[in-house]
Amino acid sequence: MLSKLVIATGNAGKLREIRRLLEPKAIEVLSQADFNVPDADEPYLTFIENALAKARHACFHSGLPALADDSGICVDALQGAPGVHSARFGGEPRSDDRNNEKLLQALSGIQNRSAHYYCAMVLVRTPEDPQPLIAQGIWRGEILTAPRGSGGFGYDPLFLDLSTGKTGAELALETKNRISHRGQALREMLQLIDTLTHP
Repeated sequence: MLSKLVIATGNAGKLREIRRLLEPKAIEVLSQADFNVPDADEPYLTFIENALAKARHACFHSGLPALADDSGICVDALQGAPGVHSARFGGEPRSDDRNNEKLLQALSGIQNRSAHYYCAMVLVRTPEDPQPLIAQGIWRGEILTAPRGSGGFGYDPLFLDLSTGKTGAELALETKNRISHRGQALREMLQLIDTLTHP
């Protein structure tokens, strides 16, 4: 059974969500910052390839099994953009506010606001793990014309969850974890982790 796991992220919000969901498994969750792991390159066009690269990178530098996710928002009217470029959509240095502003500009005057968050999550036990565990999640909704809410991160203030009528930034963390793309992917990952010890 896994007893320690390095999360390949420097995003405090993402780390908080993952740590909360892993608590019942009694897995000690460490940040890659605890090991001074430098940011990994994310040169690929798909979420899964980028997540795998980040997981291998964190595993190599920490010497521990590593979990990485690559997530983003995909907007129908923008042919799936920002997609894998979600974190840097507004340019460098990355800024949630600039990303949200650019998305609103890109959708100005467009009626179709359908969008979804997507998460690819990968766990490797060694940097050369030939059988990485891979899980995915999709959270469907639409993009508002103005931000709402003060919680969450990323595009949450603009992303309306149709089942609750609230934005990602208005949802309690427990509710968000239950319905979000990352929550879905992590629950699937937890089932895969169970198969490591209970074949």
